[in-house]
Amino acid sequence: MIRLLAAIGGPVVAALASIGRLTRFAVTALLRVVQPPWYPAQVAQQMLTIGWLSLPVVGLTAVFTGSALAQQIFIGGSRFNAASTVPAVTVIGVVRELGPVLGGLMVAGRVASAMAAELGTMRVTEQIDALVTLRTDPYRWLVGPRILAAILVMPALVLVSNALGVMGGWLLATQRLGFNSAQYLATTARYLEVDDVVSSLVKAAVFGFFIALMGCYHGYHSGGGAAGVGKATTNAVVSSFILILLSNLIITVIVFGS
Repeated sequence: MIRLLAAIGGPVVAALASIGRLTRFAVTALLRVVQPPWYPAQVAQQMLTIGWLSLPVVGLTAVFTGSALAQQIFIGGSRFNAASTVPAVTVIGVVRELGPVLGGLMVAGRVASAMAAELGTMRVTEQIDALVTLRTDPYRWLVGPRILAAILVMPALVLVSNALGVMGGWLLATQRLGFNSAQYLATTARYLEVDDVVSSLVKAAVFGFFIALMGCYHGYHSGGGAAGVGKATTNAVVSSFILILLSNLIITVIVFGS
């Protein structure tokens, strides 16, 4: 019985310890974000890396997904004589879900892995220890700017993703499905509500926080040479994906559950 309890309790205790370490890391990083001194040059550099350099992959993903969504809605709606719902359902689906979620996943795959690899390399080559020796707070210099930049730039990326996703659906609907351009855009504007956009931006900011947090956390605590850096990179991406999907569900239920 004792062995059985130990076998069950060991993983539970380890999971709780991991959650505690992550929570302490997140709280410390957030405190460094709001407390001076700040490093605006670091934040600007990270905003460029996270935002501008992620724009091509986010934009292409949004255009292709919006087009595919419009095609699928048209096919499904045609079975019930409801093909005219393509503009409304496309804009709601893109703005509420596909734009922020797919944009977040694309950025996570690119940015969380890069952050984990960069900080992991700094950890195994003792550069982080050198910062501590020079009386430089690694949380303030390395982690804080990345988290702040991700929170600030993700809503802008998601806005672009939403716009390009709707544009992709509009292009396919008008060029291939026979929709009138003016009527399509009018229907899109009529069914798009402020709550849809606000929830999308809130999701984007939350996703940005989780992306930067997971990338920094796993990179900061990596070890074991190149193999450890590779493991940290993989863990950063996987955990970012899980937190993005989980937080998306929670926010959607809170905002639209009623």
